[in-house]
Amino acid sequence: MFGVGNPDADLMFIGEAPGADEDQQGEPFVGRAGQLLTRILKAMNFAREDVYIANILKCRPDMPAGSFGNRPPTPTEMQTCRPYLVEQIDIIQPSVLVALGAVAVEGLLGTRAAMRELRGRWHTYNSIPLMITYHPRTCCETRRLPKNAKSGKTCFKCMERLERPISERQRNYFL
Repeated sequence: MFGVGNPDADLMFIGEAPGADEDQQGEPFVGRAGQLLTRILKAMNFAREDVYIANILKCRPDMPAGSFGNRPPTPTEMQTCRPYLVEQIDIIQPSVLVALGAVAVEGLLGTRAAMRELRGRWHTYNSIPLMITYHPRTCCETRRLPKNAKSGKTCFKCMERLERPISERQRNYFL
């Protein structure tokens, strides 16, 4: 699965790889983490159709026989799919990229570092402003308000970069 959304989007989100739900439905971010991403987009006054959503990997990483769940992609898998992602970004030409989680950061920048060191600051990918934030799955799994609030602040930085207004109601959504 290559991605979904507006091919003329100003805002593009990059995740790591399709999970079981995404593999079954053929669309990125449709499981629990995707539902949270959709709510975050709505809080930003975006619909899924307004943005473009893709992953580093274009297919679900294989699981060992008898195993369940999802696993992160290997560096080799990421390198295999990287040309497709580079081409996607070239076609979409977003004004802002958002890397969702450490795996997306590694796939885009080739860097491994703690999210607390990378998130919430502007980086650059091929001259495109890149914001790094937690993967929505992390916020779902931890149910920790600080990560949700930090993700919200990251969203506001993207909105400001895109010169979109931020209402008090939107700010309160992440509190």
